[in-house]
Amino acid sequence: MLEITLGTNTSREKVLVPGTTVLRDLLEAHNINYSTGSLHIDATPISLGDMDKTLTELGITKKAFIIAIVKADNA
Repeated sequence: MLEITLGTNTSREKVLVPGTTVLRDLLEAHNINYSTGSLHIDATPISLGDMDKTLTELGITKKAFIIAIVKADNA
């Protein structure tokens, strides 16, 4: 199991998930809107081509921060 800190720039939660979890499925299961900003794993930007990869394929072996940085309309 992987320990993932998941969320946005305004709220976060820790979840335990298997390495076979697909990134898109993880985000959708936790109601993280990844279409309104940029997505980062441990401060590294993630491209749209990585959305259907497993967490293991993305190089996560133990822990990671997966954060969707939401861009506000007035920013």
